[in-house]
Amino acid sequence: MPAFTHHIFVCGNQRAPGHSRGCCDPEGSDALRNALKAEVKARGLGPLVRANSAGCLEQCEHGPCVAIYPQAIFYGGVQLSDVPRILEETVINGRVLDDLLIADECLNNPRCEHIEARKTQQGHLPS
Repeated sequence: MPAFTHHIFVCGNQRAPGHSRGCCDPEGSDALRNALKAEVKARGLGPLVRANSAGCLEQCEHGPCVAIYPQAIFYGGVQLSDVPRILEETVINGRVLDDLLIADECLNNPRCEHIEARKTQQGHLPS
């Protein structure tokens, strides 16, 4: 069998409501992963494209998040409505979605300007 062209990892980490770092799957429903799997199947992209649940991807403040390999693309704030676009634009056409992309300087950076801005918007004082 040929190697995957795209392996999509969907963070399924859960935390208590109101946790300061956020949570990628607060209901524990795997809805995002299930939607990606269904869309991959509907488009006939298997077995070269696979969507799997992952443990914490450590991008909690940007969640819900998805990592696409081997391209090493991290998307944050992903909603169910983004699924068709991720497959069409990124997986099929090779384009990165700038509005979802977690910038390199924000990966693994709990003091990222986007996180601080979100905390301010939610009424938390920046730390």
